[in-house]
Amino acid sequence: MPELPEVEATRRSFVDQIVGAHIVSVRMGKPLRWPLGCSVESLVGRRVLGVRRRGKYLLLDLDQGLLLVHLGMSGSLGFFKAHPHPHPGAHDHCDVHTTQGVLRLHDPRRFGAVVYAAGEAAPAAQKLLGKLGPEPLEAGFDLARFHATLCQRRVPIKQVLLAGDAVVGVGNIYASEALFRAGIRPTVKASNLSRRRAEVLYQAVREVLTQAVEKGGSTLRNFSNANGEVGHFQMQANVYARAGQPCRVCGTLIRLIRQGQRSTFFCPHCQKS
Repeated sequence: MPELPEVEATRRSFVDQIVGAHIVSVRMGKPLRWPLGCSVESLVGRRVLGVRRRGKYLLLDLDQGLLLVHLGMSGSLGFFKAHPHPHPGAHDHCDVHTTQGVLRLHDPRRFGAVVYAAGEAAPAAQKLLGKLGPEPLEAGFDLARFHATLCQRRVPIKQVLLAGDAVVGVGNIYASEALFRAGIRPTVKASNLSRRRAEVLYQAVREVLTQAVEKGGSTLRNFSNANGEVGHFQMQANVYARAGQPCRVCGTLIRLIRQGQRSTFFCPHCQKS
């Protein structure tokens, strides 16, 4: 958390408010996961041309270079248009003041980051983006390539989905939900999936993430988008965080197991193999 749907919901919530703005000043608070990579003074005067997403990263395209923003495990972005802007709190670690408002990174655990790069091909950007897999909601997410990658992995399919190279951005919540929708047990080795079952999973990943984006993501603890709005996908989750509750499809109790130090939820009946 936040995962791809939450990051995309955040992007959509402030992109129209910040595009065209000029940076007036930048305030950096306590150190984040990675350093900014430039002086705050060098960003003054630069214009925001757009906001994109790559996996769980937000890319603020400037007229010179770009800012890569990661929300870490508990971070969120807020965009404040009112004057005066709210005074930064103890966990507000980056303020980008623009002519159209303030973009603020709030991150209690400081696993997030704001990094400047001269361009997407620059080493600072490639270090973060270079090994990411295809975007699940774009045309580059190819079924044949997806199945070929699965065939090479003799580890549980849930772990492959989380790794981010077969497909990017499928975090813990949505991996569990996609596997349920595909009827695949999370412990099955990825290499054992036939092309037909890989296609079912491919479609399930796309459907679950599309639905989650439409619902504004999931708010399990404190996630909200840049306008302070919470997500609602968690209210219709089939398995995630429902251990011990009856399956919405068959009534079997949902089970919880641990995989790679992550919680995995599944239905023993609907996901037999």
